Amino acid sequence: MFAKSVAARATSLVAGAAFAFALLTSPVLADAKFERWVAGFRTTAQKNGISKSTLDRAFRGVTAPDPEVLEKARYQPEFTAPVWDYFDNRVHEQSISVGRQMARQWKNWLDRIESRFGVDRHILLAIWSMESNYGEILKHDRVMRNVVRSLSTLAYADKRRAKFARTQLLAALKILQSGDIDVSHLTGSWAGAMGHTQFIPTSYQAYAVDIDGNGRRDIWNSIPDALATAANLLRKNGWQSGKTWGYEVSLPPGRKFPGGSMSLARWQSIGVTRTNGKPFPRPSEKAELKVPDGRAGPAFLMTRNFFVLKRYNNADKYALAVGLLADEIAGYGGLERDWNRPFTKLSFAEKQELQKRLGSVGLYDGPIDGKIGSGSRGAIETYQKRVGMPVDGHPSMEVLNRLRR
Repeated sequence: MFAKSVAARATSLVAGAAFAFALLTSPVLADAKFERWVAGFRTTAQKNGISKSTLDRAFRGVTAPDPEVLEKARYQPEFTAPVWDYFDNRVHEQSISVGRQMARQWKNWLDRIESRFGVDRHILLAIWSMESNYGEILKHDRVMRNVVRSLSTLAYADKRRAKFARTQLLAALKILQSGDIDVSHLTGSWAGAMGHTQFIPTSYQAYAVDIDGNGRRDIWNSIPDALATAANLLRKNGWQSGKTWGYEVSLPPGRKFPGGSMSLARWQSIGVTRTNGKPFPRPSEKAELKVPDGRAGPAFLMTRNFFVLKRYNNADKYALAVGLLADEIAGYGGLERDWNRPFTKLSFAEKQELQKRLGSVGLYDGPIDGKIGSGSRGAIETYQKRVGMPVDGHPSMEVLNRLRR
């Protein structure tokens, strides 16, 4: 959406790096300008009902923009992830196994949440995995940052996000003022997404729930509150209890299909059937055909709940990943037809081995997390060049076998 020409992107990155460097090396000038902005914003915040004591607590120690937030805001990755890459990094053995473990560990709370909101527990577990790796990212200081400082930085220095950031900053201050969380725990991503289920402040205000009954809606420290808040968002946006998000289907070869929504019975009448051979349980239900990997990859008929999932994150891949991971956690099994990969797929453990072996030859120093991001791909490409393999950056069995030798 924010694609630029190569030259423009390079200029932007150089300018961004220079600005971040200036913030670090010229604190007096940068701080003076930023503090003037903060003073002006405090006046606006007080007019919006934020008390002086809340502002004093919120901005104590916030004396300069966060250069890492600006770096992340300006970074535009060159790599456009193919469909299989997106799903392989999110729906895998570990995310499924931990999801099942969490289903057992939090069963009593999930019973209560499911009963109150009507949202399937496995969907909530999949969202928790997608948003924060079951809370693991909340343990990393380099990921979780001071929300007030992050949003102030964006409002002050990022013209494209300034309006969004000011709105979210006001909402964050109201959350702090409400007493739901103290300032030391008001942390989030560089863009202000907070807690186990990564809610931006305005969404928190709209949907946050205190289900554990301690008087605070705490999505940072209370897993029940975080999962109930996600359930409340889905319910208020039209989640249909007891119904699925969609079905994997088989398409008859050589046939064109209409766009838009039709009843499942109508889809079946033109040759679209479930891959598992079972009938559609509610033939009158409306559904829309999606083929994220083209006709040669898996195909899906998406029902209403799929589009409700997109209210959490408005991307087809996100909603589909939540649905697929939820089904795996629930024990329904994976895809009948796999994604089109131009290589032999690795298991999650084999991806970790790949990262370790790349590290052992001096090419990778990132986390051994089984997730193939830009650092892993860059290391793979360098290794492929070194040994004369085709350079594609794919985490393949071919590369791993070569490393093993």
